[in-house]
Amino acid sequence: MPPCVQAQQNAVTDTALAARDTVVKHSRYDKRIHRYRRYWGALIPTQTVLQTCGNMGLFSFGVGWDYGKHRQWETQLLFGYIPKYDSNNAKMTMTLKQNYIPWSVTMGHGWAFEPLECGLYFNTVFGSDFWTKQPSKYGSGYYPFSTRIRPNIFVGERFTVDVPENRRKFVKSVTFFYELSTNDIYFMRFYRNGSAGFWDVFGLSLGIKTQLF
Repeated sequence: MPPCVQAQQNAVTDTALAARDTVVKHSRYDKRIHRYRRYWGALIPTQTVLQTCGNMGLFSFGVGWDYGKHRQWETQLLFGYIPKYDSNNAKMTMTLKQNYIPWSVTMGHGWAFEPLECGLYFNTVFGSDFWTKQPSKYGSGYYPFSTRIRPNIFVGERFTVDVPENRRKFVKSVTFFYELSTNDIYFMRFYRNGSAGFWDVFGLSLGIKTQLF
């Protein structure tokens, strides 16, 4: 082997060994800043949601976060609007929603089908007409449930389409979904009156979700 080639190989070997032996040491300050940025970064919403009905109002809009090994968990915060109808004023609602999507089926051409979505949510209506604890003017047990906070459970299905990478600007994918939900009052209506109709117990909700990243 020519001396010049041997010298070049030796130089490359020495450089590789030096790089391997070099250990980057981070100070406590650097580690703390890294954790600080990572934790705050986790608060950035990864999705937006627009949903109709579902005991949340005529429509609701909010943001959400997905997480888990397969991104199968979602937490969403939504604000809704209820027209005044026969009341004196329109009202606003707030909903905290937890979703679980156990699996997804790839359909091809960027589409995926999620045959099961389930979860629960709590929503409240802003206004002086609603209360958490029964007012003293009513007899004990007259209203067994709070009128301000409603626990709900739901099941549904979803279809998701990915936005092609060469066309992505703000959205990674779009999901269309429906949900069947019920709450404590509707369930007790069925429990006390077994002849209650299906739509007297369950409500249908439609929605669209955009995955930002």
